[in-house]
Amino acid sequence: MKKDEYYPNWIKQVPPKGSYRSIFKWGDPETFRPPNKGLYKLMKEVFNLTDDYFKNLQKTGFEQVPDNVPSKLQKEDIDFFTSIVKKENIKLDTYTRLSVAYGKTMIDLLRLREGIIENIPDCVIYPENEEQIVKIVQYCDTKKIPIYVYGGGSSVTRGVEAVKNGITLDMRVHMNKIIKLNPVNQTVTVEAGISGPDLEKALNKAPELYGTKKRYTCGHFPQSFEYSVVGGWVVTRGAGQNSTYYGKIEDLVVCQTYVTPTGIIETKEFPALATGPDIDEIMMGSEGTFGILTRCTLKVFEYRPENTRRFSFIFKNWQDALNATREIMQGQFGYPSVFRLSDPEETEVAMKQYGIEGTIIDKMLKLKGYKPMQKCLLLGTTEGDADFAALAKKKIKKICKKYHGFYTTGFVTKAWEHGRFSDPYMREDLMDFGILIDTLECSVNWEILPNVHKQVREFCKSRPQTVCMTHLSHFYPQGANLYFIFIGKMNKEEYIEYQKGILDAICKSGASMSHHHGIGKMTAPWLEASIGKRNFDIFKALKNHFDPSNIMNPGGTLALDLQENKKRNPLK
Repeated sequence: MKKDEYYPNWIKQVPPKGSYRSIFKWGDPETFRPPNKGLYKLMKEVFNLTDDYFKNLQKTGFEQVPDNVPSKLQKEDIDFFTSIVKKENIKLDTYTRLSVAYGKTMIDLLRLREGIIENIPDCVIYPENEEQIVKIVQYCDTKKIPIYVYGGGSSVTRGVEAVKNGITLDMRVHMNKIIKLNPVNQTVTVEAGISGPDLEKALNKAPELYGTKKRYTCGHFPQSFEYSVVGGWVVTRGAGQNSTYYGKIEDLVVCQTYVTPTGIIETKEFPALATGPDIDEIMMGSEGTFGILTRCTLKVFEYRPENTRRFSFIFKNWQDALNATREIMQGQFGYPSVFRLSDPEETEVAMKQYGIEGTIIDKMLKLKGYKPMQKCLLLGTTEGDADFAALAKKKIKKICKKYHGFYTTGFVTKAWEHGRFSDPYMREDLMDFGILIDTLECSVNWEILPNVHKQVREFCKSRPQTVCMTHLSHFYPQGANLYFIFIGKMNKEEYIEYQKGILDAICKSGASMSHHHGIGKMTAPWLEASIGKRNFDIFKALKNHFDPSNIMNPGGTLALDLQENKKRNPLK
């Protein structure tokens, strides 16, 4: 882009306190990351827009949230909660209640921009300890008061929305401590409200803080890492960007404690056991519908950033790239850590976003016949022991070369790392001009992967002037995830219908409805069709055992109390 060419005046103003924008803005109120000039140019081309279009902002959400939604709780209820947690830990104002009812689901952001206040709790409570939560749950079960739980607020599945009102327990304020770091077992026990950065910083500084001989890492780095909490990771079965090496969160959890309406469920710290069905697996993924996660013990690993090896490759086509990544994952020499494969459309955007376009690398690729909308980018890292990291990278390079992968150095991976946690900041910049960017993801095995990719993309691209980028970022010997990012100029109603169509396409293709985002209330209508009625009946039986009064995250979460006419079955 030339110096005299127009570039939008993106909003770089800290949202006013008490405003709708202060709720939906991603991350740090003072941090902004608008699309770069290459991406801006691409959007104009795809959406057939002129510079003039970007001179007029749409709904920005700078308006103040009115304090006009009264609590429906009785005075005796509020008095009881106050006696348990003290007055300063009870919030009844509309702004606070709204701020914990909406996560970062696109429909949440759209409603906030339009000033729509619905499905908020009647009261927000900041519990200080597990004993207080036990008393609150017992009281609510007796009085049939719904309970919701809020952590980091990064849910993209309407996971925290208080559809039935009631109360929301905000775990961030007090229940955010490290209980014990155990260097002998190489585990850490934490409260559910501890944030990713606070946990990781403490583990990295373990010698100074806990007198250990080694530094540690949890190895769990979701894109929401900076603004998510451990409890949210666990109850949604989340995955970090390094999960190919460290595993998803269920691979990291050793034991847990939940407060349920029928009592406390606590598992013990063993590396493995054979004492019947796994209680930890039953509780993980329950998304607050069985009980409230108060603490858990996680595996930790020695922190060795000096051993990290970066790499990136460009393949001539999608099939070569898939063949290479599958052979790497089935090679039995160890796994990479970050491992991310972009399909042709995402690769074209990545070339602009990561500053590859126009460089010597770009020119060499063109000379060697790597064509636009055919070539595919693979980037990643190896880590751990120095010898292992070096050997794994060497093996990866050999396999990629076999499938005509052109080595593009660690430069591309470093560029990706620069924005690995900050890409969500672009969401509100695009929405200021009526352009929506959102994601949906699923889990596939290697055999069905090509067809799922083809079917879902065909639906995504059936909408004119819509970008659909796809990548794989969590790999296994048996398969991977597929992550679809779509960008389009659309209003709220158009978005809702488009999203339904994508979820229908995922379900029809035979993929799992989620690999790591969870189900929440958004994807719930498709859950029973996806897993089968008999499997779904097991969920309902567990719900009836732990929460017979249905006070835990009611209103459609995991489809456990979803009306039959709200369920979708595109397989029929």
